[in-house]
Amino acid sequence: MWITASCVVFGVSYTVVATFLVRRFFARPVVEATTFPAVTIVKPLHGAELALMQNLVSFCEQDYPGPIQFLFGVHDSRDVALDVVRHVRGLFPDADITVVSDARLYGPNRKMSNVLNMLPEARHDILVFADSDVAVEQNYLRRVVGELHQPGVGLVTCLYWGKPDTGFWGSLSADASNYQFLPGVVLGLASGLAQPCFGQTLAMRRATLEKIGGFSQFVHHLAEDHAIGEAVRLAGEKVVVPAFAVTHACVEKNAAEFVAHELRWSRTIRTIDPAGHLGSVLTHPLAFALLSVVVSGGAIWAWTTVGTAIIARLALKLQMNKALRRPAAGIALLPIWDIVLFAVYLLSFVSSRVVWRGFNFTVGRDGLLVPVTEE
Repeated sequence: MWITASCVVFGVSYTVVATFLVRRFFARPVVEATTFPAVTIVKPLHGAELALMQNLVSFCEQDYPGPIQFLFGVHDSRDVALDVVRHVRGLFPDADITVVSDARLYGPNRKMSNVLNMLPEARHDILVFADSDVAVEQNYLRRVVGELHQPGVGLVTCLYWGKPDTGFWGSLSADASNYQFLPGVVLGLASGLAQPCFGQTLAMRRATLEKIGGFSQFVHHLAEDHAIGEAVRLAGEKVVVPAFAVTHACVEKNAAEFVAHELRWSRTIRTIDPAGHLGSVLTHPLAFALLSVVVSGGAIWAWTTVGTAIIARLALKLQMNKALRRPAAGIALLPIWDIVLFAVYLLSFVSSRVVWRGFNFTVGRDGLLVPVTEE
């Protein structure tokens, strides 16, 4: 019983510290560019996912005086994402938009194969890779390029917050990003224990891409973004995370999609940092508080830990909403999400199988993908 109580104390302490660090992180100034070199934005696409139109439009609306090439790629010329691209072209007839349709695959990571097929068409020396489910504010490129101009910086990556574009399951997925994942990353950055790199934004010079040997080495990785960040650091250049977040569309429509997404993400973290993933069990104070109630037979002190854990988590949620300029909505979902998240965390140890874009894989201890062939 005292073990569970100790876990609650640790979890609440972690939550309080994370709340403070989130406020401090997002209060940092963000550098904006004063010169505006030409940029190629590289966006691999697959299907007409929800919010794709809004996401692409947000990139086309950039307040950036320099030339911008928009490079969109698909594996199949019949991909319905191309219908969205055609509509975007109609909205922005003066935009420099290049489309690549190429079915070649170089490994199980289809997104990286898509990117490799697109790169020969990239004309500019600054490359910004951004996932299709990302939307940004109009000063995004000014900020990313400004950070990339700082001495020693080889890659700029961005935190992201979840925006629910569907109902209940999308909201739970957004809560996962905003109130569990994102605070943990901020704490990891502050403590020096995390060196993150996210596919939501990877901005680099062409010279840096060539210096690390290109992207072909990452076609077997599940967490190719993390591997790219490691490669840049090994090449002697810095990976920086500016104090703002882009928007990630949470489009899960049902429990199956939600669980598949969360398990893939949790198992990705397990392969990147197995010790850290195991230790993150202590960041679930509400789960341990409820367990204390069970093992203590409903003792008053145990119910007190439940209330304390909920208050700490709500304080973190409110701080995150303030930092991300989000309305204070969905507060009632937080305890539900905490329990669901803990269950997903436990399930992440049961198997190494993941579902990604409708394809099944197993993930080795080295983080490499192996396609699953159904019997």
